Amino acid sequence: MLLLKVELLCDTHDKDPISIMIFCIPVRSMSLTWNINLTMRRTRTLKLYSSVVGSSSRRGPPDGSEELSAGSSEKPPHTPVMLKEVLHYLDIQPAQVVLDMTFGGGGHTKAILNAAPEVTVLALDRDPTAICLAQQLAKEHSGRVKPLLGRFSELESLLSNMNIKPGSIDAVLLDAGCSSMQMDQAERGFSLSKDGPLDMRMDGERYPDMPCAADVVNTLDQQALASILTAYGEERNARKIASAIVEARRVNPITRTQQLASVVAGSFPPGVVYARKDRLQRPAHVATKTFQALRIFVNDELNELHTGLRAAQAVLKPRGRLCTITFHSLEDRLVKRFLQGEDLSNLDHFSPRKQSNKKEKLAHGKKDSGLAVHWLPLQKKVITPEKDDVSENPRGRSSKLRAALLAL
Repeated sequence: MLLLKVELLCDTHDKDPISIMIFCIPVRSMSLTWNINLTMRRTRTLKLYSSVVGSSSRRGPPDGSEELSAGSSEKPPHTPVMLKEVLHYLDIQPAQVVLDMTFGGGGHTKAILNAAPEVTVLALDRDPTAICLAQQLAKEHSGRVKPLLGRFSELESLLSNMNIKPGSIDAVLLDAGCSSMQMDQAERGFSLSKDGPLDMRMDGERYPDMPCAADVVNTLDQQALASILTAYGEERNARKIASAIVEARRVNPITRTQQLASVVAGSFPPGVVYARKDRLQRPAHVATKTFQALRIFVNDELNELHTGLRAAQAVLKPRGRLCTITFHSLEDRLVKRFLQGEDLSNLDHFSPRKQSNKKEKLAHGKKDSGLAVHWLPLQKKVITPEKDDVSENPRGRSSKLRAALLAL
């Protein structure tokens, strides 16, 4: 994990001297390294937090972060994505132990429990709200559901505390990003369409001092904001949006979701606000990618996903099955490269350019540092939802499923 050096310069209009504070905030991304010059007015109250530095290495809304579409009507929030495909590739057998790495609303776990008799599900989620639902399900299925509160990066210690050894689990489902429950609760701050505090933390209850989205947009300088929007939102207009955010916060801090959406929309001509299309060719708000980028950055999702994949590899039995569901290209690209056996520890693991260079090297006969491929793919191409599934659950329209068998 990287430490960003933050220099706080007070912009005042009087002669009173004000001390300069220099401190560090942790950023776990492998791809972004900045010196952030943070300027604030003397009259503005600014909250910054520090957290414990440790090893770094999680489901977009079920539609990724492409959450707001004009006139969209969504189904109930806990519709599991590609349920038939998940059950097919996991191939659950009686008395197996299955790890559901994002319990969410519990839709996949319930289906896994019903797939075969005497199946045990280890239900992991970083969100305490989801774990409450898992605990309720555990009461209905005595001994068959074991809730685990924690992040992907905490899985190893959680399983160790339960005396579950590496190489002892039959199948793993890894569902990346955040859940519909989080998207649908305005107070969580994920939603573009529902006004709420600009939070976006998946487990803010557990880590109240963890920086939220409002901290990011109100403290980082323009260059840093543009870097986040480019790297995590793949936003082509990152500089324009970052500039608009910096200008707006000089008047008032940006603390609400719809306030941020309005700031982003205000940096474009009126006719462009809904000019973008989602995967169903419905108008999507121009701030969609900005919200995605902030959510991924705040929750360190890509490093958590990378750690989760390595944890899944460690806990699976030989010939155990891994099924992953991702919701945007950054996640899917990372999963694809991991399953191909690439070493992502020192790479910008979501960079198409570096992926292309890696393929060129392999094509010219240069071996990839002796790395072994540990996975046997269970399908030739990535699996996407069928039309009927998308009609029933539009939020799952951007999902992609990959499945593999752990090699002996």
